[in-house]
Amino acid sequence: MRVYNSIKTVRKQAVAVVSAIVLLLAAGCQSDFLDQVPDDIMTLEEVFSRKDLSESYLANVYNYLRDEAHRTNNTPWDVISDDIDVSQRNNPYRVNLGNWSAASDYWVFWDHYYKGIRSATTFLNHIDGNEQILEDREGEKIITQYKAEARFLRAFFYFELLKQYGPVIILDEELIDPDLSTEDPLMQQPRTPFDQCVDYITAELDLAAEDLPVHFNAQPEQDYGRATQLMCMAVKSRLLLYAASPLYNGNSDYNGFVNPDGTPLMNTSYDADKWKKAADAARDVINTGILSLYKEYDSNGDIDAFHSYQNLFLEPYNEEWILSRNSNSLSNYERSLTPRLANGYASMGATQMLVDTYHMANGERPILGYNGDGSPVINTASGYTETGFSEEAEGFTKAHTFNMYVNREPRFYASVIYSGSDWINRSSSLGVREIELWYNGESGKGGSHDYSETGYLFRKNVHPDSNPRESRYIARPHVMYRYAEILLNYAEALNEYEPGHPDILEYLNDIRERGGIPGYASGAGQEEMRNRIRRERRIELAMEHLRYFDTRRWKIAEQTDAGPFWGMDVNAGNYATDPAFFKRTVFENRVFRKAFYLFPIPQEEIERNPNLVQNPGW
Repeated sequence: MRVYNSIKTVRKQAVAVVSAIVLLLAAGCQSDFLDQVPDDIMTLEEVFSRKDLSESYLANVYNYLRDEAHRTNNTPWDVISDDIDVSQRNNPYRVNLGNWSAASDYWVFWDHYYKGIRSATTFLNHIDGNEQILEDREGEKIITQYKAEARFLRAFFYFELLKQYGPVIILDEELIDPDLSTEDPLMQQPRTPFDQCVDYITAELDLAAEDLPVHFNAQPEQDYGRATQLMCMAVKSRLLLYAASPLYNGNSDYNGFVNPDGTPLMNTSYDADKWKKAADAARDVINTGILSLYKEYDSNGDIDAFHSYQNLFLEPYNEEWILSRNSNSLSNYERSLTPRLANGYASMGATQMLVDTYHMANGERPILGYNGDGSPVINTASGYTETGFSEEAEGFTKAHTFNMYVNREPRFYASVIYSGSDWINRSSSLGVREIELWYNGESGKGGSHDYSETGYLFRKNVHPDSNPRESRYIARPHVMYRYAEILLNYAEALNEYEPGHPDILEYLNDIRERGGIPGYASGAGQEEMRNRIRRERRIELAMEHLRYFDTRRWKIAEQTDAGPFWGMDVNAGNYATDPAFFKRTVFENRVFRKAFYLFPIPQEEIERNPNLVQNPGW
């Protein structure tokens, strides 16, 4: 089984000193720390007797925390969600059309994370006796913290596997001899039941947190990105929220999903207490009092919602950040979202369904649902219309803007590029340029294979000073966990466990206030509040790798990820206000089968290990 075979690092292995900077989560090195020089030079015992080599080994464990800043073939979670489409006809396109199987080997992160788990366990098993570290007056404390960092990373890797594949194999603390035959029972372990996986990861996060700095503000600046207590708590919050959700909590579809010995891999009985655990975990983060929503203010002292939301991703290590990766591929991400006028690819676009979700400036929903033919049911109280063009500038929009985009909430303008909006970089040699996504426009389908299938692009998390045409990108960390998610986690879990609790409305309205729209009044029942929380989560956390997992854990992906997907008509339009382009049009018919709620275990792993059962439907 490749979980063990692919990382035979316990015998004599190679080693080279890695730059100290890769100790940070930022480390971008892709090569294996123990595969850099011939394997007869140094043993693990020698590596772990030296401070510099042990620290470099830990840096390599951090390297297994994947760089997910770019969102095409490398990281699928956004481009195979119902929020986004990528124009290239590659793996996301095939998956969205249902054309894949367990043998397709799309985004096989199974082997990657088990390598990280194995490396973390190797570190934990060998670091205690490090002679050079122990010579330091704080040597034992340093070793204790390093072990906590490795323990956090191992727990994080297990959770990443759990999100993608469901129940996984929890390995013992002692390393298995890599020289064992693949037919040895130790090399053919079965999957661990889901709830046991959750309990193990939770306990490991709690244990790691005991010996870590509270937050990056308690670390030297050069250590920003390394594990902290708040990282452990945030990962625990997300983990327990997922575990409480309908996919994993009382899902009768998993009756009969068992190991070869008959052990059930999913508990199909509903447990309301799981929601309480999730609410408690999120509240624990809130109660530290360390984090807050990032806010900027205008000259009148009011929240500047647009710049608050835009810049929370651009101002490194602000009060909202919890976990981030310093070295990343944000430049590739930005180029994918840049229009062709600035030498971008113009290839990732918002779906019309996501555009419809954003509120109006008055906080009302513009679209209440859809008719049988896909046409929208418009909320007349919102002031929304999708006919004609504005006669004059209003708020965030110019004159002659399609009315669908007029008077929307600030997060819409900070997130979505629509045809007729200006390119975000206004300081380049090109000056202020209007983005043209209609067929014969500068970024339209008629000019290149690089275009948006939906008639939209994104500007969220794109730095205004980045300019692919001038090969200029602003290096910055990529935030992966932030406080707004914690507030939404808490509101969701509390609404399921204790509907009507005043904290639900308070924290949901905190998100809306920072977003620049009025808060909700009290009085909504549990179901309506559930819908509000889910809608707010979709808007606030768009393009942050969460929507894919949300629709699955809520067990609604059969409705959200299947059938016709809509955008503007990219096959039409000869001028900026050509109404032929601004028309709801189906760009793709997607397929979602029940099996798709979990990724398939890689087929070669199934063939190698007779005790490793495949996920249902694959």
